[in-house]
Amino acid sequence: MALEILFVILAILGVIIAYYFLKTVSHLIINTVLGLIIFFIANTVFHLNIVYSIPALLVSALGGIPGAIIVILLHMSGIAF
Repeated sequence: MALEILFVILAILGVIIAYYFLKTVSHLIINTVLGLIIFFIANTVFHLNIVYSIPALLVSALGGIPGAIIVILLHMSGIAF
């Protein structure tokens, strides 16, 4: 009986941890998609030729729209990307 209660408690904790992990992942996915949309618009409208690289995607995923704007500004100034 005690072993079954322990498994139920562990299952509940697992669901809570999975919920918080997936919640964080969904925010990163949304930020990445918004960053890619901004990169695509910047490349097609302003012909900036920003390369879709891992560092640029990480900055946009962690920073969202401001991160994508920072990547664009760094690319335009010739510092990075």
